[in-house]
Amino acid sequence: MKTLFAVITLMILAVAQPRLFAQSSALGSSASPVAAQWSVQLDRVDPADVKIEPAFRIAIYENLLDELAKIKVFKQVFRTGDHNASDVHDLLILKITVQKYTPGSETKRAVTTVAGATKLNVRSQLSTRDGKVVLERVVDGNVRFIGGNLRATHNLARNVAKTIKQSTLPQPAP
Repeated sequence: MKTLFAVITLMILAVAQPRLFAQSSALGSSASPVAAQWSVQLDRVDPADVKIEPAFRIAIYENLLDELAKIKVFKQVFRTGDHNASDVHDLLILKITVQKYTPGSETKRAVTTVAGATKLNVRSQLSTRDGKVVLERVVDGNVRFIGGNLRATHNLARNVAKTIKQSTLPQPAP
């Protein structure tokens, strides 16, 4: 009886799996065909005049790389200085400039819901190699209640990626 149940389960999975794969492929293709033609290179996070710890700048950068890959809008996602990016014709450069940073306190957040929030505010700018800005937005990221202070960098990266995904990018030049 158990063997029959296992065989039936495997058969159902074998039949359903291609359909599930086709559905996830169709969902993954929701990005505009124009955006899918671009690749992106993430520039270093510019702290500007804001005093922000190096750990936060690095966390913003690494979280952005992860989130940009997750949204599947771009053909490729490159780090700054990646020599492979020099061969890519349709490349956008993503620059992040920190405008505001409020360090928070995990202890204060644990005790009260009013104080202790970690807040980040950045200007995100997508531009072509020749400097033409194709998208510019101010984006926030914070952690107000539960979570470590670096959680704000994850939230910020997710918000930047979401903003890019929801935007319409121009057609790359031929």
